[in-house]
Amino acid sequence: MLVSEILRIKGNTLFTTAPDASVQDAVRVMAQHDIGSLVVMDRGRYAGMLTFREVLDALAKHGGSLGDLKSGDIYQRDALTAPPGLDVMELRRAMLERHARYVPVMDGTTLQGVVSFHDVAKAVYEEQSFENRMLKNYIKDWPEESPA
Repeated sequence: MLVSEILRIKGNTLFTTAPDASVQDAVRVMAQHDIGSLVVMDRGRYAGMLTFREVLDALAKHGGSLGDLKSGDIYQRDALTAPPGLDVMELRRAMLERHARYVPVMDGTTLQGVVSFHDVAKAVYEEQSFENRMLKNYIKDWPEESPA
């Protein structure tokens, strides 16, 4: 299964923020939509990711207050990205190695969507469940050998 197939199934609704937007507004959007990340777009171009991890880190560093922090002050600039043609198992490996929960899918410089670790786990589970059902049906229908 390819990353593009996950996007096709889940849809490619994107929630974004700008580097000059307040972190408080970003948190509000994430809470309202029950999401853990926002794509940071700078003048229409992908710049990085703002996730709950960066928000929690900022809260810890600033005594529990976000104050007038801007997304640009805390977002992850070197976030893991994936091309749409990448195999899901390769993406899973990379996500585990980098401890990435959210990965922007980039086709060159075009942002196509974001896949989460949950999306990847669900896709792998469904693919393996399908393969298991097919193997069980194949074994169940195995022709019996006649005695010679």
